[in-house]
Amino acid sequence: MNKDTSFHTVTQKLLDAWLHTTPQLPAAPEDIYRDVLELLTIRMRMTLVVLNGDDPLQWHLKVVRSSTVSSRILNINKLFADQRIGEFKDRGYMETAVIPRYREVIATQKPSMELVKTRVLGVNIGYERLILPQKTTAQHPAWLLAVSNGRFMFNPPQQRARMDATDEAVMQLLTEGATAKEIAADLGISPRTVEHRLERMKERYGAKNTVHLAAMLIATHLDRDIEKS
Repeated sequence: MNKDTSFHTVTQKLLDAWLHTTPQLPAAPEDIYRDVLELLTIRMRMTLVVLNGDDPLQWHLKVVRSSTVSSRILNINKLFADQRIGEFKDRGYMETAVIPRYREVIATQKPSMELVKTRVLGVNIGYERLILPQKTTAQHPAWLLAVSNGRFMFNPPQQRARMDATDEAVMQLLTEGATAKEIAADLGISPRTVEHRLERMKERYGAKNTVHLAAMLIATHLDRDIEKS
């Protein structure tokens, strides 16, 4: 796998290959992705969706290329293995984040490109996704090709701590990458006060360290965004 290719480059090459196909001579999926596979990075996945009939639960997901990013939170490759959609462990994820978009692409026979923010088995995940349908003169394409680029994966905290205005400011600067000294300078308080507040927040959230705390805070904000959407 390539470590440096941007997702934009990958999607442009896939779109170019797709544009050169015609409905009169429906292409095989390999015609689209053949020259792109070696460009996929460790965060990218490619899946072929074989459209077996009208029931989406019978559509088959076939892994073309797995990602190689490891995580203690979620085993993506095991979860997204070759299977029917109806066999996927999180039916809610499929019914909200996957099937509706697949249906749209099938109906329009046009590509779909988007940033997805959702949950899988309770874990907040985000990824860029391109879906390409087979061009065909038939009523429905025989397959879809989906390629994704993982952006984030966070396990939200079990409880949300209440924060005052200063805590909120400290947390915002922390998630922006500021150090305790930089936070103190920006807020006009002592570095020791910042460290004390961070320690208190780590205890409330059950965070192992400051990096873990920052990840939990981001996950909390993502939770709020997903609940609103």
